[in-house]
Amino acid sequence: MTGHATVNITSRPTDFHTPPAPIDDRMLRLLADPLRAQLVTLLAAEQLCTCHLADATGSLPSAVSNQLRHLREAGLVEREAAGRFVYYRLRPEVLAQVGAQLTALAASAHLAEKRPC
Repeated sequence: MTGHATVNITSRPTDFHTPPAPIDDRMLRLLADPLRAQLVTLLAAEQLCTCHLADATGSLPSAVSNQLRHLREAGLVEREAAGRFVYYRLRPEVLAQVGAQLTALAASAHLAEKRPC
């Protein structure tokens, strides 16, 4: 029998803080697309229809519609029919939630300490 002590390398010292909840990576991937990011920026200022968004971005209406579908499925935008047009508006509470996750990460980074080897 050896006199070596058993060390549990999976346990962490209790003096380190708990990291924040993971970021919704799906939302980050959505916003990382340049056209979708541009659409979100435009919709932050006003409610617009597909034709306005296509004109403002220089993209084809079909491309804008496709990207709006992705944003709608993620819950970031909602639509409202107005005659033969469909207007889109941003859901600010969803962006606020992503912002809160990023803020929590930044706050956690301020508390981050070096883990001893």
